[in-house]
Amino acid sequence: MLARPMTGLALACSAVIWVAALAATGASAGTLDTIRQTGEIKIGFRTDAAPFSYRDAKGAASGYSVDLCALIVGGIRRRLKLDNLAVKLVPVSTDDRFSAIEEGKIDLLCGATTVTLSRRARLDFSQLTYFSGASVMMRTDGPKGFAGLAGKSIGVRGATTTERLLRAVLAQLKMAANVVTMKDHREGLKQLEGGAIDAYFADRSLLVGLLNQSAAPGKLKVASQLLSREPYALAMRRGDSDFRLAVDWSLSRIYHSPAIVRIYKRNFGGRSPSKTIATLYLFNGLPN
Repeated sequence: MLARPMTGLALACSAVIWVAALAATGASAGTLDTIRQTGEIKIGFRTDAAPFSYRDAKGAASGYSVDLCALIVGGIRRRLKLDNLAVKLVPVSTDDRFSAIEEGKIDLLCGATTVTLSRRARLDFSQLTYFSGASVMMRTDGPKGFAGLAGKSIGVRGATTTERLLRAVLAQLKMAANVVTMKDHREGLKQLEGGAIDAYFADRSLLVGLLNQSAAPGKLKVASQLLSREPYALAMRRGDSDFRLAVDWSLSRIYHSPAIVRIYKRNFGGRSPSKTIATLYLFNGLPN
């Protein structure tokens, strides 16, 4: 069950507490200070990670994470009283997304980013935004499940936690398969459709998004089995606690409002949040 929406009075009190918290913690430093000085916030987005972050048919940044970030930007705009705050959308790839944060090219990464302890040594993350797991997409005339992929070719996006997971699962099961790395998910879909690979391994929600993009969705299927736990969050520069607080404050408000259900339905085929996702919103929507 989702948390009850905040009342107008509660939202007003939230705003007062938020500003006081920033003042108390010295929010004039770091990313917030840069945003004030430049009048601009830089949002990084993945172009190939539907339904979380991608370019739509018109070339615009779209997706679940992008929608969340739009509301977060609105919250920062109001809290810092920057009516003319400009938003710079910066496309990033799996290869350069983290370096873009570290080099100051983007302030907030709005994609499909799994939180891991090793990544937390390099970056900071917001409250969790989604929870999923890795799975496989296969042709309907191919193997019936993951075990049937022994000796087959399995595609996966290169240089990701998912690639490492696939290799670890194969090693654990003592299962020989040909792992073929892809430059992006669209290439994986194309090669699966064309028969160059027998399966494509990725986050299950991403696979469902790819299935919806397929020219022949009836010839493909996504397995129900989850082979990992993938907690998603928004990434940002490490050590900037004031900016992280600003992001989490906005996320908590979103999770306590009806907006989160609208965002979810818009990006996940009209479906309401599952019990798992509703619980995630409940526990990550922190009280004031």
